[in-house]
Amino acid sequence: MTEIRDALTTQVTACLKRHIQPGNRLTVGYSGGLDSSVLLHLLAGLRKSADFSLAAVHIHHGLSPQADVWAQHCAQVCGELDVPLEIHRVEVRPAGEGIEAAARAARYRVFARLDTDFLVLAHHRDDQAETVLLQLLRGASLKGLAAMPEVRPLAGVALLRPLLEATRAEILAWASERGMGCGAGWIEDESNADVRLARNALRQEVLPRLSDRFPDASKALAQAAGQFAEAALLLDALADLDGRAAISGDGLALPVLNALPEPRARNLLRRFLEQSGVEIHQESLREALRQLLTARQDAQVRVDFGAFSLRRHRQWAVLDRVQVASDSSGAEIRLWRGEDCLDLGAAGCVSFQSVTGAGVSLTPGEVTIRPRSGGERLRPGPGRPRRTLKNLLREAGIPAWQRGSLPLLYVGEALVWAAIVGADSDFLAKPGEPGWLISWQARMNRAA
Repeated sequence: MTEIRDALTTQVTACLKRHIQPGNRLTVGYSGGLDSSVLLHLLAGLRKSADFSLAAVHIHHGLSPQADVWAQHCAQVCGELDVPLEIHRVEVRPAGEGIEAAARAARYRVFARLDTDFLVLAHHRDDQAETVLLQLLRGASLKGLAAMPEVRPLAGVALLRPLLEATRAEILAWASERGMGCGAGWIEDESNADVRLARNALRQEVLPRLSDRFPDASKALAQAAGQFAEAALLLDALADLDGRAAISGDGLALPVLNALPEPRARNLLRRFLEQSGVEIHQESLREALRQLLTARQDAQVRVDFGAFSLRRHRQWAVLDRVQVASDSSGAEIRLWRGEDCLDLGAAGCVSFQSVTGAGVSLTPGEVTIRPRSGGERLRPGPGRPRRTLKNLLREAGIPAWQRGSLPLLYVGEALVWAAIVGADSDFLAKPGEPGWLISWQARMNRAA
């Protein structure tokens, strides 16, 4: 038993030495269960020698009738260990992803706002094995199969997992040696017995049978996670090499993509989407590559990835943020009363700078800003014929799907200025006459 106690302490100490600095603030995600209870006690015993401050956070999900009792238990234990505790109540609202995923999302929203240097979680090797199996069954990518790293960024903090090399059996043995029995030393969530939940089914029904036939199953799965992580890093490095000549502010160059073998092209497209913060589904990725490279030249290519759409514009793949249908702020007719900047919501912001002998001749209070409705015409220069705004925008290289959101300035029913194109020459200020320089700043439609 002493060997197990020393082994856990050594593992945690080594992890801390790899990642923390003297004076760092550590906060344990403390559910009150076995794993987080052992981690809390281990860190409480190491805080002085390792020179870090320790706190704990408990998430009150409100899903169990015992939730208040668990919070009280956590407060009592933290009081005994002289560890400050924050208790956060959250509302769990499943939105198609299931109760487990919704609860996890609620927890991590709290974790991301913590005032700490490290959020320390008690995931261990068996958790890692379960995660790899779950991800395999869900058809996850290599990054998904890499499961949980020892440390990773989470908003403004670092998420640290010092027990990833330990097994559940070792953690239980450590708790038993210290007399931390269930009920007194830790609490047991009754939902852990519900095998209708995917992770519980793996933990209680699948992995035990695997371990009967393959005693080192959890170790092998955890090692596979590390190998998947290495492979994912190599694929990212390859995509970055391919992307040097392909990715720019204009998007992803299709000629470069088309010149690559299909697996490599798909890898580059995946990297382009990931770097833009797009959530990727493998089937959508394959379909996106097919459409980008094989659709007719006049086809309007569009493949949706959650909040973003991947489109083809000339010889580029570009990302466009999907506008929420209920957001009509960009479609309103707005009156300009002389503001320096008129916020148009989803349509961006139009700025006005007062000058003399330049810009557009305007009178505040007589100018409206509207979206396109079709058929607009504008004279781009003195003595030149009026041109359709559609053709002017096409010549300017503006994608068709972005043209409808461009703001237009009217005096009465006369179009005097259009975003991207500029002013109608009939309304330019004369020498010595007051005028306004107008500019438009779009909302960030592409993923950043």
